Amino acid sequence: MNIKSSDGPLNKANGEDAHLEDRSLLIVDDDKPFLSRLGRAMTARGFDVSMATTLSEAMEIVEHFAPAFAIVDLRLSDEYGLDIVPVLRQRRPDMRIIMLTGYGNIASAIAAIKIGAVDYLAKPVDADDIEAALLAVGEQKPPPPIDPMSADRIRWEHIQRVFELCDRNVSETARRLNMHRRTLQRILAKRSPQ
Repeated sequence: MNIKSSDGPLNKANGEDAHLEDRSLLIVDDDKPFLSRLGRAMTARGFDVSMATTLSEAMEIVEHFAPAFAIVDLRLSDEYGLDIVPVLRQRRPDMRIIMLTGYGNIASAIAAIKIGAVDYLAKPVDADDIEAALLAVGEQKPPPPIDPMSADRIRWEHIQRVFELCDRNVSETARRLNMHRRTLQRILAKRSPQ
């Protein structure tokens, strides 16, 4: 069976998809109640779930086996979820990786896709949306937004983009945006405006 990258269709010469056979799933999230609920929900949907609350726990799991799917929270307590994506991709190039975050922003989404995630979902998100993203095939495009971004949200997105381009260095980002460092820290600590 020949599987193209996530941006192309599957070759189903034998009528099967490898990800329908192997439903192993790694979930990495430091919010234990959310992790537990999502783990149960994905198990009920037929996935063989492994869970971790830190990147080191996740690394230990992938040392023993490489799952077909992964759901990784962008911000873990003192860690950055994007840091594990290249490791997961190296362990299993066809792994379908979804990034989750309560701090959704375009810059992080672009960074996640560039290093190997197949989709990026903002919390709160339900298990049906996650399953649809994990099992999506080809270049399915989401419908256009019903409510476009507000001016405050566009400003916030720009700040997040510059922050990502500065390798998440607060001082450098503040200098480039001509903004006081403490003001920038307050902005970065808040959730995105609607």
